[in-house]
Amino acid sequence: MILLQQSRKFLTTVILILLLTITTACAGGNVTQADRTTNVPAIGRDVAFAELERGNTPAGQSFGNWVVQTSRGLVQDAYVRDNNKLGIVISPQVSPNEVRPLARSLVEGFRKNFPNQNLRVLVYAPDKKLILTAQYDTQTSQVKYS
Repeated sequence: MILLQQSRKFLTTVILILLLTITTACAGGNVTQADRTTNVPAIGRDVAFAELERGNTPAGQSFGNWVVQTSRGLVQDAYVRDNNKLGIVISPQVSPNEVRPLARSLVEGFRKNFPNQNLRVLVYAPDKKLILTAQYDTQTSQVKYS
């Protein structure tokens, strides 16, 4: 029974990593430098609150929406700030041993969409408490967790 549970968790993690890697590769190629440097208009009546939560740039907002939509319920919410910081709120169905592989997968997708810069992925528990930070360093191409 324990072997079955471990196998299921491992398989879920592998499928998620593959899903995020493949779909990021397909969807991430169309971000241009102009998209990343466009200023967001001041908050007005025509800007929905939900749009402000996902990103403070159009490219960041798009990526935040994509993360939530493709996570198949593993990510409840996401936001991108300054095109180098991704914050996610995981769902209760994500087990503790799946958090680091999920963060690693998100770092890879984030790096492909926003290349040539140091990145941070902040993983929050369903109660919005920070549980993991993954930092990608472009100089060393390494991910550090804290």
